[in-house]
Amino acid sequence: MADVNVNLKVKRYTNRVLGVVKEKYGLKDKSEALDKFAELYGGEFVDSEVGDELVRDIIRSTSAHVKKHGFRKMSLEELERLGE
Repeated sequence: MADVNVNLKVKRYTNRVLGVVKEKYGLKDKSEALDKFAELYGGEFVDSEVGDELVRDIIRSTSAHVKKHGFRKMSLEELERLGE
C-alpha cells in the first residue's frame, strides 16, 4: 500500500488524542498514531481491503459448494426449517 502525504490542521484535542495513541502504542510519530487510530476505528466507516488469499478461499469454498449441491433452489419451508 502506498503512503500519501497530507498536511492537516487539527484541533488541540485531536492533537492530544494522537499524542496519547502515540505513547500508548509506542509509535514514533503522530502520523503512525493516526494510522493506528484509523486501524482501530476505521472499520466502523469503511470496509478494509480484501486480500488475494481471502478471495481465493471464497472462490474455492463456493466452487466446492456448487459441485456438491449444484444450483438448486431452496423452498421457503426448507429455509424456515434451517432457521429453527
